[in-house]
Amino acid sequence: MTDAPEAQGPLADLVVIEMGTLIAGPFAGQILGDFGAEVIKIEDPKAGDPMRQWGRSLPKGHSPWWPVIGRNKKSVGLDLRTPDGQAIARALIAKADVVIENFRPGAMEKWGLSYEALSADNPGLVMARVSGFGQTGPYSQRAGYGLIGEAMGGLRYVTGEPDRPPARAGISIGDSLAAMHAVMGITMALHGRARTGKGQVIDAALYESVLAVMENLVTEYDLTGYVRERSGSVLPGIAPSNAYPCQGGELILIGGNGDTVYARLTEVMGRPDLKTDPKFIDHASRGVNQHELDAIIADWTSTFTLPDLLARLQAKGVPASRVFRAPDMLEDPQFVAREAIVTTDHPVFGQVKMQNVFPKLSRTPGAVRWPGPPLGAHTDEVLRARAGCSEARIAKLREKGVI
Repeated sequence: MTDAPEAQGPLADLVVIEMGTLIAGPFAGQILGDFGAEVIKIEDPKAGDPMRQWGRSLPKGHSPWWPVIGRNKKSVGLDLRTPDGQAIARALIAKADVVIENFRPGAMEKWGLSYEALSADNPGLVMARVSGFGQTGPYSQRAGYGLIGEAMGGLRYVTGEPDRPPARAGISIGDSLAAMHAVMGITMALHGRARTGKGQVIDAALYESVLAVMENLVTEYDLTGYVRERSGSVLPGIAPSNAYPCQGGELILIGGNGDTVYARLTEVMGRPDLKTDPKFIDHASRGVNQHELDAIIADWTSTFTLPDLLARLQAKGVPASRVFRAPDMLEDPQFVAREAIVTTDHPVFGQVKMQNVFPKLSRTPGAVRWPGPPLGAHTDEVLRARAGCSEARIAKLREKGVI
């Protein structure tokens, strides 16, 4: 029996100052905001975060990306390149719990916003610094976008078909992994602060965040000399686990590599001989003869429609799925039952659908409270409440172009 959910998320007592652009830093801010933190996003008052204009298309002149990555945040327009802007930022940070930044190393120091300076005013401050190569080392000053982190961390080399150049995932996975590692570091540092009262710096490098999820790639090379190569839609030695054709050109993904699951798959296929054949009798054997087994399964799956085959496999407990696209997600009963997609009001689009907050917490769940706001929508509110600015001071800052 769990307690009834509370209205606010578990981070509702935290104030976060987000000082970054694009994805790596802002996605970290999105996650914290999703779970209730007050995230104050500082943006250039003239242009804002470039994510406001990113995307394949701009319906009604607005990016469909911004409502997601800007959600649950308060937008404050503030020019950090001016002394006044830096003073305001310092005043805001003095009363904050967390700062997130993903500028090139040295930028915060140039603006008088080093951790040493900020923590002098706020010893419990937790500062997450997301960058391409980290704050130290010979590469620290290099420009480093997500694709560079994916390349250096090893992901790009092993992604794609073996007879083609390395491919990329259709999303900015390197940036997102860095953001997730930054959030892990933030929550760990806050736990440490609860014991000691002292904050610290989280140094989240894109390439290391990718490297962290590369399984045994380095260890396998170290012990055996094997360099993992691109293998398309399969993992070498893991079979059957692949995409297989169905009637009408559709694809089905089947994961049947475990011994018990494989036995159930052969039962659905009506091929008990495949369970006892020495070439396929155990996990190692199936790995050695992976291509032959995949060809046999593909011949079988191509005789079925996708819905028919899914029903047969799922009835026998064989993991299988269609390859989901956005339209499939909006119609799927599992997505609907768990509210994996939510609809929120938007000042331009009217209503907009987006992914919900994950993971789900039973007592203090997160929520999408509002989509990404207009640039500077909360500047006056935040400067009054958190920086102690009078109306006259706000008017003067606006006149000078600082906000």
